[in-house]
Amino acid sequence: MFDSAMAYQYQPCFFLLLFLLFSVNASVLAFQKRSKISAVDLAALSAIKDCLTDIPGSRFFSTWDFTAPDPCSSFTGVTCGFNDRVTILSLGTGLSDSPGLAGSLSPALSNLTQLTQLILFPGLVTGPIPPQLGQLTSFRVISLTNNRLTGPIPPSFSTLPFLHTLDLSSNQLTGSIPQGLMKLPSLKVMVLSWNELTGELPRTVSAQLLHLDLKKNKISGPLPRLPSTVHYLSVSENWMWGPLKALESLSKLVYLDVSMNQFSGPIPSSLFLNPSLTSLFLQRNNLSGGLPSSIKMDPTFQSYGGQGSIVDLSHNFITGDITPFLAGVETLFLNNNHFTGSVPEEYVKSVYDGTTKTLYLQHNYLSRFPLPQGSTLPDTVSLCLSYNCMVPPVEISACPASAGSQPSRPQLQCSVFTHRGFTN
Repeated sequence: MFDSAMAYQYQPCFFLLLFLLFSVNASVLAFQKRSKISAVDLAALSAIKDCLTDIPGSRFFSTWDFTAPDPCSSFTGVTCGFNDRVTILSLGTGLSDSPGLAGSLSPALSNLTQLTQLILFPGLVTGPIPPQLGQLTSFRVISLTNNRLTGPIPPSFSTLPFLHTLDLSSNQLTGSIPQGLMKLPSLKVMVLSWNELTGELPRTVSAQLLHLDLKKNKISGPLPRLPSTVHYLSVSENWMWGPLKALESLSKLVYLDVSMNQFSGPIPSSLFLNPSLTSLFLQRNNLSGGLPSSIKMDPTFQSYGGQGSIVDLSHNFITGDITPFLAGVETLFLNNNHFTGSVPEEYVKSVYDGTTKTLYLQHNYLSRFPLPQGSTLPDTVSLCLSYNCMVPPVEISACPASAGSQPSRPQLQCSVFTHRGFTN
């Protein structure tokens, strides 16, 4: 009797306890649902937004509602990790119908301490790159392209151990490239093109780079010693000088552009022994010497060039005969040099069978182009032979305006460079 009475007496307390436990759990769950992002990261995103604005026509920030229950899933451009910390931040969309963002980059970016990728799409963002970004040691990708960022590349970037890709192209950055960047152990891609960077590169680049693009700056000095891992290299339109010996060990190159500098000396023959190097731009330098002869070529090497290949050696001081091994190149510019002698028949055949689509030989000292009897030049081919020590065939007139209107050189000039005289 007593036991049943006691049980009846404590039943309300038992149900009250269950109710309280349920209420507490529900409150905890509700709180967790409301806070699916770190409070520190949320404050940082608010500060970042305060420094940026949508350019008219852009609606990137329209989803950044700071009262939303889950910014990690509702904020455009924000990706969070398992710990509800921001790991990827993409500012802008990069879409053709979106003009991007304006404003500046907030130092509060450095409060996103778990950030691995920061991407700023093209827009009108101005001001410096916050040096505090160098504190984010988890960075793998920094891409801040096609804006109006000014000032130097932060030296603090040289302390980012996991940085794989650094792309700061098409801005207005000044100063020299921090030497520590060239030593980063994980760096594979560095694109700093189209800025106003100055100074010389370090003598040795120890970072195992795959892709290095420094074109359209004001960098001076010689080419540094580069790692053999490089596949893509462009330093075009700078103020660099000296020999090209640093290129001799780059056997994995696919694309090389050192044009429009002041490089001098001979072209390393190893460049022509690399069948994967299908884009070679050496034009508008002070290169001299001759082309490697076929005798010196590797006997196991079949041919250089192929479909889609392009070689530009124009506007240099290269002398001697044109050797046959470039005859398989699809687009070939040898104009504005000091080549002499007869054009090898391999080139003539390559042009007339359509393998070579463009062959520019104007403004040299060539004495003969052996036309095949009864052959017609394909409509798809551009061949220019003007201003050499010969009269070019009438039917060959696919020359650019820069070639001028004179069909041949004065004979007096030809006698200085060739012993073969002036022939038709």
